[in-house]
Amino acid sequence: MAAQTLVLDLALTVRHDGHGGVADDLADRDGLRAWVRERAADLGVVAFTPDAETCEEVRALRAAVRALFAHAVRPDAPSPADARRLLPLDEAVRLVNAAAARVPAVPRLGWPEGADPVATVSPVGAPGPEDALVAALGRAAVAFLTGPDRERLRACHAPRCVRYFLKEHPRQAWCKPSCGNRARVARHHERHAAASGA
Repeated sequence: MAAQTLVLDLALTVRHDGHGGVADDLADRDGLRAWVRERAADLGVVAFTPDAETCEEVRALRAAVRALFAHAVRPDAPSPADARRLLPLDEAVRLVNAAAARVPAVPRLGWPEGADPVATVSPVGAPGPEDALVAALGRAAVAFLTGPDRERLRACHAPRCVRYFLKEHPRQAWCKPSCGNRARVARHHERHAAASGA
């Protein structure tokens, strides 16, 4: 899984709950366990049972990622879920860097017979699953935020949406078609309310 997918998946664990509020898919240990299980191979984590401290660390890292996403989409507005509670930029950067450094890693060269050389990054030692998880998420955030996809990052501003997304084509304004439909319906209601009130 590419860093863009992993870090976007982390940010999208904050979502609209369908009732006008915001839901947190990582609110408890079961939510984090399920989320990690779906991405175990990409995270390098197997047989993971999170403790309360790891849950809090991952949520703090997610808050840092969402703050950095809000900074990346400027001058556009951040997600409505983040607008009032963004971490300061320097704190968000510090949290992401600390997470990425949690497991020391070294680059390794591989050169299979008849193929091009490849570089991989391997952990030094045998990290525990908690450290491996936090480090993998931190590194994915660094890779995404310093890579070319950051320029395509947008916050969806459809009514009730709190998602970030990667803009796939020049006219894309929402994260998914249903958000576009909600935005058009809201504009329609606003126009008719303004017309009937005039």
